[in-house]
Parts: sequence; structure tokens; C-alpha cells
Amino acid sequence: MKESDVTLIPERLTLAREQLNLSKAEAARRIGLTAASYVRYEAGDRSPSPQVILTIAEKLNTSVSFLSGETDDISPDVIRIQKSDTPLLFEFIKNLQNEDSSTIRRLLSYYNHLRSND
Repeated sequence: MKESDVTLIPERLTLAREQLNLSKAEAARRIGLTAASYVRYEAGDRSPSPQVILTIAEKLNTSVSFLSGETDDISPDVIRIQKSDTPLLFEFIKNLQNEDSSTIRRLLSYYNHLRSND
């Protein structure tokens, strides 16, 4: 699907917002929209641009594929990590980009082991 072909399905937008327990106003603030614009998108009265759909997906922790009806998987397919917000995690991920898959699997296994001991 080309970015210009992306169409928002209003019901999917509602599901993504409700999964985060956000009001319409809170969702609008998180996305950077006016409450009125957001409400029109959720009601299906207006269609956001493909770029706005991408921002909505990121800010509501889902994917463009879910919002457009391409998949029923509501989980995100992209996660942005900003150096200014989480410098240690940013550095870790940056360094992992050069590692082979077996190293990444070992690190994930170790991480899961640590989580299970909490």
C-alpha cells in the first residue's frame, strides 16, 4: 500500500484511543491536534492526510496498518526512541543495530530471564 493510498477507518481510531483509556481531548493533545479536528476524524467527517495518520499511529501506540484496516493487530510496528528522553536505551538500541541475530537473541533471552525474576 502506498502512503498516498492510506485511508483512516474511524472505528479503528476509536479502538486505539480507548485501548489507552484516553478521552478524545487527551488523544487530540497527544497527537497535536485541536479537539475539534480529532473528533471529526473519529466521527468520519474528515480524513487526515497520510502524514497525520502516521503521527496518530505513533502517538496512540498502534500502526498505520491497523488504522487503515490492513491488519487486525493493534500493536505498533514502529517504536521511536529519542536520545533526549531515554539516553541509555537509545545508546543500547543504536549499538544493537550492528549486532548479528544470535547476539540479539541471547540478549533478549537474558532480558526475559531478568524480567521473570522480578
